Amino acid sequence: MAKHLTSRDIKTLINLIDAWEGKLGWDALCDAAAPLIGGRPTRQTLSSHQEVKAAFGFRKERQKSGFVVSKRPASLNIAEQRIRRLEAENDRLKAENSGLLERFVKWQYNAYKHGMQKGMLDANLPAIDRE
Repeated sequence: MAKHLTSRDIKTLINLIDAWEGKLGWDALCDAAAPLIGGRPTRQTLSSHQEVKAAFGFRKERQKSGFVVSKRPASLNIAEQRIRRLEAENDRLKAENSGLLERFVKWQYNAYKHGMQKGMLDANLPAIDRE
């Protein structure tokens, strides 16, 4: 039976994708993820999680754009890897934020279309009685 991924596993996989060196493929990602999450996931397991699938797609697009690694001393290589990982994470988060903003505009329009008022949307959540 396939391993179910926890939110911690998903974050680990996204960090792995953001810091990926060389050609990226589903099989290579599954092999690299095995020691990190305690078992080799399948391609289907990884691609069923939207966050992992989006990070994978962004990384593939970035590789297709022709980003070339240059030779540097070791300390600069570490800094370059960190910068590249952070830039990749930043690009992925920008795209994710753009998708969320697009969804918000869609919800805003649908709320207006169905006659919902701003006061209805801003109403407080009901209190939870925990006793």
